Amino acid sequence: MKEIGQSYFFGMGFFHTSVEGSKMLISVPELFFGLLIISVLSALFLLFPKVPLSFVRLHVGITLLPPIAALLALVTNNETMIYGPWRLDSLSWLLALFVLTIGFIVQRYSVRYLLGDRSYRKYFALLTITTTADSAVWLSNDLRLLLVCWGVTLLGLTLLIRLKKDWSVARNAASQSGRLFALGWLTLLGAVIWITQTTGHWQLSLVLTQSSLVQLDSWEKTCINLLLILAVVIPAAQWPFQRWLLDSVVAPTPVSAVMHAGLVNAGGIILTRFSPLFSGNLAQIVLILLSGVSAIIGTGIMLVHVDYKRQLVGSTIAQMGFMLIQCALGAYLAAIIHAVLHGLFKSTLFLQAGSALHHHEVPTSRTNQPKSIVWTITGVILGLLVAIGLWISSPGEGYQMISALTLGWSVSIAWTQLVAFGSGSIGRIAGFSLFAGAAIVYSLVHDAFYSVLQDTIPKGVQPPEPVAILLLMILLAGSAAGVWLSRHRSSTVYAVIYLWLVRLGEPQNDLVESHPKQLTQSFSRGGHLR
Repeated sequence: MKEIGQSYFFGMGFFHTSVEGSKMLISVPELFFGLLIISVLSALFLLFPKVPLSFVRLHVGITLLPPIAALLALVTNNETMIYGPWRLDSLSWLLALFVLTIGFIVQRYSVRYLLGDRSYRKYFALLTITTTADSAVWLSNDLRLLLVCWGVTLLGLTLLIRLKKDWSVARNAASQSGRLFALGWLTLLGAVIWITQTTGHWQLSLVLTQSSLVQLDSWEKTCINLLLILAVVIPAAQWPFQRWLLDSVVAPTPVSAVMHAGLVNAGGIILTRFSPLFSGNLAQIVLILLSGVSAIIGTGIMLVHVDYKRQLVGSTIAQMGFMLIQCALGAYLAAIIHAVLHGLFKSTLFLQAGSALHHHEVPTSRTNQPKSIVWTITGVILGLLVAIGLWISSPGEGYQMISALTLGWSVSIAWTQLVAFGSGSIGRIAGFSLFAGAAIVYSLVHDAFYSVLQDTIPKGVQPPEPVAILLLMILLAGSAAGVWLSRHRSSTVYAVIYLWLVRLGEPQNDLVESHPKQLTQSFSRGGHLR
């Protein structure tokens, strides 16, 4: 038997394989796209009724291969490469890895979770195609391909919401979402056509060059930026388009996990890709106002509703508002980090939604525990020092004012909850250990993202100082109003705002059933549930 030798040159992004004297060169991108095609074919093969359901486990295993290839590309390839219609850089590989990994985890979770469902096969096929198309969006350099892949992603998400098509509530929710998605896609189409007709290029790498952007008049840039804002606030469920995400809670929980983790945060990613174009003052102000209002409304919905999934939806609306605020302030790197970490966190919460009641069986109230005034003041001083240090470290950047306030406030609250509320010396030592551990993890994660993405994501144009001050006033006013209302719960203003937020987060009449037809039919046929 002849010797078979293999050698791998990961640093160059190629596999060099020698088998019995023959040589074959396979690049990592070719491997990735080949595995991506195989996973899609596996999903389509699953739709045939004669294929046994046991094939689902094999299919889920196949979907793990593309994210492994994306991880390999992210580790070995640090330079931007144009590969046909694809733009392959650290950002695109990271986003592909993120979306496909979330898709794999959710599919693995769903193998038993949805077993026996009528749409079992269709679910895995749709989820695979949707996550594949979504990952292809961030890898696309050709704007026509980007539009097609984004359209497939939105269509797949609509069909996933409509998965239980026999249920009128799911059909109505999907219909409403589909109309808004179509509006957002058409708006993005209009922006892309405007750009390409003016610059004469369909390739994103050529459109965003300085020589191409100078062909756009200032009013054209402003109009295109406003179109981009409309195209991103719809999938991000920002005010006044938050209704579709609130009504999407009728979708199966795994669908919600993918939706909130890898699809809703697409708005910040699109603006990051178009960041050299998105620098108009008017557009930035509009985005700040919409996102600021959305952050306040989303937080209010999260606080007043008792439905666990609606609480998570309200949290997502608020978090996406903060992410778009980061984009409006030119902090695109922070927005990407926010999008990825929020996606991982929110998908985890949705997948454990079934045990939410278990966690609340034994209610605990930390507000009744003794709190040391000295430790509380220490937390306030620590948060103030962190905020001042961060602000001084980056003078002249409007975003750092907001970032410093947010981080300082977070440090103060974390210290109060973990240390000041600690029970005795042991409790405070344990709380301090958790606080220090969280600070170390935050620093490591931030440094890791920065080292990977610093050369890929351009630094955005900072808005004028008055814009940052306006945003700061909005956030402070919202926070002050929240504190005042929490201390005056018997006031008429509190009752009006509380009921308004409750109604804002409630489903519409055609999205609820007081007497589900399935139960009515079961009782009428046999007098008992079947």
